[in-house]
Amino acid sequence: MNALCALDAITDGGALALNTELDGRAQALVLVRRGEAVWGYRNRCPHFSVPLDFRPGEFSTYRSQVLMCAHHSALFRFEDGQCIEGPCEGSRLDAVPVRVVEGRVVLLG
Repeated sequence: MNALCALDAITDGGALALNTELDGRAQALVLVRRGEAVWGYRNRCPHFSVPLDFRPGEFSTYRSQVLMCAHHSALFRFEDGQCIEGPCEGSRLDAVPVRVVEGRVVLLG
């Protein structure tokens, strides 16, 4: 298990950008949090493979439920990365397996 950050580094209802190594390659990730639950995704919109943040590390979230792509306004559910509105509706963000262990978000696998 690879520790990514402290749970408290992610605003409850918000998102955090970070870089890590996956499958031997550097990857930009976004972590989203609701309460004690955290989900991880590659920071890439499935519509045009652009980052989801409008400025590096600055994401738009709504009601602790969805993450919005800054470029196309697509909305992705926190819990499964499913696009529920926008130009890539029906697509999903690429999930990265994470878990909270003793107050730290860790990468599984």
